[in-house]
Amino acid sequence: MVSQKVKIINPTGLHLRPAGNLCKEAMKYNSKITFEYSGNTANAKSVLSVLGACIKSGDEITLICDGEDEQGALRELVAYVESGLGE
Repeated sequence: MVSQKVKIINPTGLHLRPAGNLCKEAMKYNSKITFEYSGNTANAKSVLSVLGACIKSGDEITLICDGEDEQGALRELVAYVESGLGE
């Protein structure tokens, strides 16, 4: 299991489009991918779970990857979040 903190830079936070983009990216990996925010854990492969976390711009989340491709998944997902999730 590997984890890393990352800051959400999207001006509107994780609304529907960037949440969907995050899920689509997370689905590329076999590892279990979650994130923690404010004491709660959300499944990064579920749009409803990501939206339910109510992540706003400037919030910091901890991405957690656990599985066979965890290192690559964490590296790519952190880079994707830092790049603005396709927005």
